[in-house]
Amino acid sequence: MRKIIHIDMDCFFAAVEMRDNPAYRDVPIAIGGSRSERGVISTCNYPARAFGVRSAMPTGQALKLCPQLVLIAGQMEKYKAASTEIQAIFHRYTALVEPLSLDEAYLDVSDCSMFSGSATLIAEDIRRTIYAETGLTASAGVAPNKFLAKIASDENKPNGLFVLPPQKVAAFVEKLPLRKIPGVGQKTSEKLAKLGLHLCRDIQHADLQLLIREFGSYAEVLIERSQGIDNRPVETERERKSIAVEHTFSTDLKLLSQGQQWLQELYTKLHHRVQRCQATDQIQKIGIKLKFQDFHQTTIERQHHELNFPMLEQLLDQAWQRGEGKAVRLVGIHVGLKNPQQQAQLGFSWD
Repeated sequence: MRKIIHIDMDCFFAAVEMRDNPAYRDVPIAIGGSRSERGVISTCNYPARAFGVRSAMPTGQALKLCPQLVLIAGQMEKYKAASTEIQAIFHRYTALVEPLSLDEAYLDVSDCSMFSGSATLIAEDIRRTIYAETGLTASAGVAPNKFLAKIASDENKPNGLFVLPPQKVAAFVEKLPLRKIPGVGQKTSEKLAKLGLHLCRDIQHADLQLLIREFGSYAEVLIERSQGIDNRPVETERERKSIAVEHTFSTDLKLLSQGQQWLQELYTKLHHRVQRCQATDQIQKIGIKLKFQDFHQTTIERQHHELNFPMLEQLLDQAWQRGEGKAVRLVGIHVGLKNPQQQAQLGFSWD
């Protein structure tokens, strides 16, 4: 039985700015594009969220919701420095640390002897130490696996702790909305709802063949997560080779214009993920994937060192033509990243 802690910093980029500039603390702020340019919100503070502003939202939309929103260009090196401090704190407690981005990580403290092995007390001490040494708040979830720990860390945000001991997992998961399972986005949630599936307990009692027919290989994930099962270990070394977003449609797309409309939403999400993973300077190619109604798929990539929406539009058009009139059931876009050896050769710093 593992003891997993998921630490998630509270509105990290915005929190660093509020820490360093007290004038920002009580006003809605966001890290994102300027008022005169098309951009995407990286993160925002809680006063901004009260207006409906969210991460990955186009800047123009955020300004419509909150005209008084203070936009900050952001200083990635400053955020990276704060993240390095926080990661160093994690390693005081365990060597099993899996960073997910600059502002969150999994820690396996199963073998940590501090506080008599109490994962709850360890998580409390980590949060206390982060605040004392960086002036930033963190939320934490404690659970027997990564899936549940990540959900738990969101239960008492901001600046909170939620503990899910093994004996309470079954009761907790039974009432858990399916939309909280990673991978269940808006469209998948709508599809589940149409089938009468809203909570994890609904999946537990659902027809297996129905799930496989409707969700394919993802049915296995739904079944396991709905029972609170997640056997993935905390991985201390992961070489990220690409970052991707994709969407499977409940109704196949027949027109290129429909795909173009979805491309903008996918681009916004991919832009946000690239920023969170601090991979802007690591891009070496961009690409698009289409899966057609007959489940055949095609991928087109081009060498490019930055996200480029017009180029993705061109790739979408080329990929669509390969379908020769077939409807499209999935659209995905991705960036390929340089490997560490390439980074070293080109003089990039990984500090």
